[in-house]
Amino acid sequence: MPDEPIRQLRDLTRARSALAQEQVREFSRLEKILEDTGIKLSLSASSLTTQSSRKILDALVAGQHDPAALAELATRKMRQDMPALLDVLDGRFTEHHAFMVRLRLDRIDQLARDIGQVEARIDEVIEPFRLARELLTTIPGISTTVAAVIIAETGGTMEQFPTPAHLASWAGVCPGQNESAGRVKSTRTRPGNRYLKGALGIAAMSASRSKSTYLAVKYRRIQARNGRGSLKALVAIEHTILVAVWHMLATGEAWHELGTDYYDHRNPDQLKRRALRSLRGLGYDVELTPVAA
Repeated sequence: MPDEPIRQLRDLTRARSALAQEQVREFSRLEKILEDTGIKLSLSASSLTTQSSRKILDALVAGQHDPAALAELATRKMRQDMPALLDVLDGRFTEHHAFMVRLRLDRIDQLARDIGQVEARIDEVIEPFRLARELLTTIPGISTTVAAVIIAETGGTMEQFPTPAHLASWAGVCPGQNESAGRVKSTRTRPGNRYLKGALGIAAMSASRSKSTYLAVKYRRIQARNGRGSLKALVAIEHTILVAVWHMLATGEAWHELGTDYYDHRNPDQLKRRALRSLRGLGYDVELTPVAA
């Protein structure tokens, strides 16, 4: 049982997660209503959460149904293909649809206000763990939101986890062991703390999309291996991030970025052989001469 400050922080981060999930469901319900009208706004907008989408939705509710007038409310990328935008805004928007859309928009706005209140309270409660949050946000992919979840679910200290392996096992981000008579039946990850796993998944996804970090290079290397794929690569990055979390919270040290060339320096001979194979495949006979120091 964690101390009272951690229990309060955990209640708040889990409440924020529930509110965010409900907000996503409200947007799904809103999109379903629009499908009934024949208005395919999501085809031109990256998301119904954008400012352009909200202006168009408010105008529809207010009684503006002219596609040309609605299209003028769009900004930036949505205006690049105006004929397509006019086509997706041409639908059958009735008074009933206006009522239902307003109902969903009001609910979305209320959830946004609730999330804002919870986030403000989290900033107050997490004050004793502010240093830990600042340390964790040095890891690529970890935002202040994800860092707060990690602190809330792990307790902010590593006293209860003797090693990084204990933490990874508890969180459910390490391969399972199901072996009988020398036969490995399954290596699927074991069940773990779903709130922590969700936060690590967000961090791993964000880190994998970066261009100039060690985690991004590691993700692409694992993804390219036979039989791995993106899902296993993401779990591997989650495990790497959580191991780093253990060391950082246990020692107080910040993240040390290894760089995109980490694997090249770790095994230069392998890099040289790979480069030679590529050149020979192109029909070149290459002889390497070391550069004088």
